[in-house]
Amino acid sequence: MWIDRMFSFFTSDIAIDLGTANTLIYVKGEGIVANEPSVVAVQKDTRGAKSVLAVGKAAKEMIGKAPINIEVIRPLKDGVIADFDVAQQMIRYFIKHAYKKGSFIKPRIAIGVPYGITEVEKRTVKEAAASAGAREVFLVEQPMAAAVGAHLPVTEPTGNMIVDIGGGTTEVAVISLAGIVCSQSVKIAGDKMDEAITNYIKKKYNLQIGFKSAEQIKCTIGNAFPGEKKEFTEVKGLDLVAGIPKTIEMNSEEIRESLSECVGGIVQAVKAVLEKTPPQLAADIVDKGIVLAGGGALLKNLDILLREETNLPVIIAEDPLKSVVVGIGRILEDIDLLRTVSLT
Repeated sequence: MWIDRMFSFFTSDIAIDLGTANTLIYVKGEGIVANEPSVVAVQKDTRGAKSVLAVGKAAKEMIGKAPINIEVIRPLKDGVIADFDVAQQMIRYFIKHAYKKGSFIKPRIAIGVPYGITEVEKRTVKEAAASAGAREVFLVEQPMAAAVGAHLPVTEPTGNMIVDIGGGTTEVAVISLAGIVCSQSVKIAGDKMDEAITNYIKKKYNLQIGFKSAEQIKCTIGNAFPGEKKEFTEVKGLDLVAGIPKTIEMNSEEIRESLSECVGGIVQAVKAVLEKTPPQLAADIVDKGIVLAGGGALLKNLDILLREETNLPVIIAEDPLKSVVVGIGRILEDIDLLRTVSLT
């Protein structure tokens, strides 16, 4: 224990929320130092050799716009690494930019992973971080990290319910005494919502739009429950019948309809976990409610829908996009808690 504390004096330990959509980096003593899309642009030369051209925001700007010799890759799928080599380079890039200047000792790195991650997936994440320069690698389940980041008393003998809606997965968990009592992970989250919007517009209007456009629509007029007034937005894409660019107007009711299946899946996951919750912890949740974290928590009126469906209080975390990485950072700073909650 004392050697961990001594090393931490000379180096900056790093917390990483390695998300399907975004990667956030938290450095001990500094806070969040990076919040970038989990995207890498790879350039191929005439011999087929690949080199990293851009990472993060710069790479995301190239989606749907790159020439044939540039491949834009999202190396994570459903919260886990799908392309090891590219993910390794992306993690190395982020860690390099998070290093403490003048540090001569490699950092400890804690990474958030989905609940129920397989042994193979654990090993892949650990190897990627180790090859990127970690002295020691810890894995923390995202529901636990989100709960700590949302200031829930996870170490106390009381029920805490967290719903973390990320880019690739939604993690629902009930936590007590620094452990996950019951949980469910579903591959329904931000990416599936974008896909649902894209498919809805294609089917109804014969208009093809990109996923960036779908994400923008979701963020502007997307909603899970009817609001006070109908909202409108312009949607630009390719007319699949005429073969030319076209602009249409859509409203918030249409977007709610397009998202209904995804939102319904999240609601069912919440209900499934509530059904498995021990009675004494369920009584705590009746009083304290459900906490929403992750980017998906910002979907308009999702908290209202969950309140209607469960008859429980629903609270959105103070900064839902940063809950996981802040939670990992806090866990990393508490060695005893880190040893308790990290996966082996």
